[in-house]
Amino acid sequence: MANRQNAATAEHAPDHAQLAERFRPVFQRIAEGALERERGRKLPFEPIEWLRQAGFGALRVPLADGGSGASLPQLFRLLIELSAADSNLTQALRAHFGFVEDRLVSTGDEQRQRWLKRFVDGELVGGAWTETGNVGLGQVITQVSPRADGSWRLNGRKFYSTGSIYADWLDIYAQRSDTGEDVIAVTRARQPGIQHSDDWDGFGQRTTGSGTSVFEDAEVEAGNVIPFGTRFKYQTAFYQVLLLSILAGIGRAAANDAARLVRERTRVFSHGNAPRVADDVQVQQVVGQLGAQAYAAEAIVLRAAEALQAAYDSHFLGDAEAEHQANIDAELESAQAQLVVSELVLRASSDLFNALGASAAREALQLDRHWRNARTISSHNPLIYKARIVGDWLINGNEPPYVWQIGNGTRG
Repeated sequence: MANRQNAATAEHAPDHAQLAERFRPVFQRIAEGALERERGRKLPFEPIEWLRQAGFGALRVPLADGGSGASLPQLFRLLIELSAADSNLTQALRAHFGFVEDRLVSTGDEQRQRWLKRFVDGELVGGAWTETGNVGLGQVITQVSPRADGSWRLNGRKFYSTGSIYADWLDIYAQRSDTGEDVIAVTRARQPGIQHSDDWDGFGQRTTGSGTSVFEDAEVEAGNVIPFGTRFKYQTAFYQVLLLSILAGIGRAAANDAARLVRERTRVFSHGNAPRVADDVQVQQVVGQLGAQAYAAEAIVLRAAEALQAAYDSHFLGDAEAEHQANIDAELESAQAQLVVSELVLRASSDLFNALGASAAREALQLDRHWRNARTISSHNPLIYKARIVGDWLINGNEPPYVWQIGNGTRG
């Protein structure tokens, strides 16, 4: 039934103009408070609530199930717009959209429908996968243990718990204590056994709700321990393209800010090219270049989103070979996109200062946030390894890794 349902609803998805018209007033409201939140490191609980009430978290849920029925390219176009308003919010919702995607392709109609209804009702999911400290490569310390009544208890500590502070549920990478199997434990975020801390101290993406989550006998309901091996196969590519949509949004915001400030600027240099900055051909060139960089970043992200859509569609075709190839394509496209989009946006977020004077460095403008945020996002998955993976495919035909881990290596 799930296969037929997906095939039936895909034909009736709204066009992008309809979706954008619905959410743009919310994006505008979010943008209006972005500088204040950045200056004061104010967590965006209210903006998250606006998105929740607007049904943003149910974008990918089929129309027949009460959602918007958005395709993946439509989703990422909207995420680029949200990121231009405030890139922190998109990252705060990254785990949510990943879990939605996983539930869309999951087996078991009853459980699938239960989760889709929760998304339509506005419930959001945060993530807690990474462990820091004395953790070996591939080691999972967080444990989930079975109870006699069918429920589970979760114990452990995670960092980079992006979006968890705002969430109703948590998607947690853990290990079964009885079998040693790697699993996803999905638990209610608000319960006595869970403590969230906003202790992310990075110089960028300061209000994403990332930080430490501690689990002490937290309850996991029966049926909410999911074997990791059943996760949607294009998950790594999906999470990467979502980060790239954030970068593309940052690029758009940097270009827009530069154009606006040039338009408003009255002070000129004696050795400039015009009595009005907006008419200075060299300044126009800088802003034009920023616009082109933002355009290219968006175009690349949307190309990668099409590869993700193909991977999603292939899941329902019953052709294992075609699905495998679609997943290879999605991973390679996301890797190549990362290499180029990261460089485009990092350059744009620095070059925007060439169009302005020293006053652009003032704290009140927070123009440095574009570079800080872009640099933070670009550091998630090392560019050098992505370049090697693409090169290995092109030269030797070796498939990219679909899941990777981080931890302490051996000492030389």
